[in-house]
Amino acid sequence: MRYRIKLFGEITIKSRAVRKEMVRCLRTNIRNTLRGIDPKVRVADHWDALEVRPSAHLDDAAHAAVEASLTRIPGIHEVQVVEAYPFIDFATTAERLVALWREALPGRRFRVSVKRRGQHDFGSEDLERYLGSALLEAVPSARVDLRHAEFDVGLELKDQRLLLVSRRLAGLGGYPLGTQGQALALISGGFDSPVAAWRLLRRGLKTHFLFFNLGGPAHERGVREVTHHLWQQYSASHRVNFISVPFGGVVDEIQRRVPAGLAGVVLKRMMLRAANRVAARARIPALITGDALAQVSSQSLVNLGLIDAVSERPILRPLIASDKQAIIADARRIGTATYAERLPEYCGVVSQRPHVRPSPAQLEAAEADFDQAVLDAAIAAAEMTRSDRLLESAPVLGEIDEIATPHTLAEAADATVIDIRHPEERDAAPLRLPHGEPLAIPFFELASRAPTLPRRRYLLYCGQGVMSRMQALHLTDQGLDHFGVYRGEA
Repeated sequence: MRYRIKLFGEITIKSRAVRKEMVRCLRTNIRNTLRGIDPKVRVADHWDALEVRPSAHLDDAAHAAVEASLTRIPGIHEVQVVEAYPFIDFATTAERLVALWREALPGRRFRVSVKRRGQHDFGSEDLERYLGSALLEAVPSARVDLRHAEFDVGLELKDQRLLLVSRRLAGLGGYPLGTQGQALALISGGFDSPVAAWRLLRRGLKTHFLFFNLGGPAHERGVREVTHHLWQQYSASHRVNFISVPFGGVVDEIQRRVPAGLAGVVLKRMMLRAANRVAARARIPALITGDALAQVSSQSLVNLGLIDAVSERPILRPLIASDKQAIIADARRIGTATYAERLPEYCGVVSQRPHVRPSPAQLEAAEADFDQAVLDAAIAAAEMTRSDRLLESAPVLGEIDEIATPHTLAEAADATVIDIRHPEERDAAPLRLPHGEPLAIPFFELASRAPTLPRRRYLLYCGQGVMSRMQALHLTDQGLDHFGVYRGEA
């Protein structure tokens, strides 16, 4: 068994030199991707297709893995599974062809195409007419249509060797990875950013990943998992880097210094400032984000312009006009939805009543008191991991205590609840407990104050349950394992 690789259509209309270079890259990418399954795989270059020749000893499971990998390599339009047989005569060839096509042709239009090389005592058209008649006899409801066929029933005859396409598998399309340069994708692990990265991987961009850690070890582990999935499934031909920047201190500084309605946009601007510095150090010329116009307040046209203003590099936004449901459908298609469904959206807890049309002057005033040393420290603490080692060095998560309802809390008389919401949110909706009053410690002060609190059982509370869990896991990672979560659900 071997595989014929049909090129993505846009590759075939490039100039001869560009097409030749793209095919060379695709051939290398196929070898690199399949090497882990079959170290001796061969990839031959023909003008209209590539031919993948696996080792003869591969079992069915290995062949299935080869086929699955080929359908996920950018640059491939179709993977044709080709079976080789000795050519005996017209009748035997017809039997093989009817067996392959009997189920697909009822009620459909088809034509038979024969490519023939070598010395034979018949012409290609003679064999085409014979095979067409045999198919019509086997499938009376089908009909031949040479100009507008729905199926092109193709075969090749090389001397006395018959090659039949037994199956056709849809490829990923796009351009071979690496032919369009490289970019740095800001990835959070939700639905949007992995899909944005995937769409540009498919267009041939070698994509590295930049993660701003807002949620401690749990957040990082989840994002490492989805990034490893993306890399392993769609770009394993290239090793790339995953850079993790601890951004909790930046979030704390924003909460202290920036008006609540501007916090989300300021956070995105700080992320882009950091991303530009990381990209400059790695000589990466462009950034990728998962923004979709008007999906959330920070993605209004005004806010996107204000965010872009701090970037020295072009920002690629492949989702900009996509509906959320289309993004989720893509996430399910590429296998990242399951990760997104179990990862909370951390950025959403930063800004209360966000502005959608702030002025540049408002933002400049909001950032005036921000201590830039905090951003410098976050960038200096960035850690880089190679894509093939992402899961090896993923942080180990600690266990945290969690109480969901007021009824359960009433039975936990030894627990003290700490309301970690922003003071404005806390004043707008005071927390009512079955007994006693909560401590009020905003989450941006919790890390510094927690070690000084008397050693006892504490439960953290926030409106959505995201920030409280994030802070509890972070404190557990610091050795403070007496902090849990109170969800306050009815």
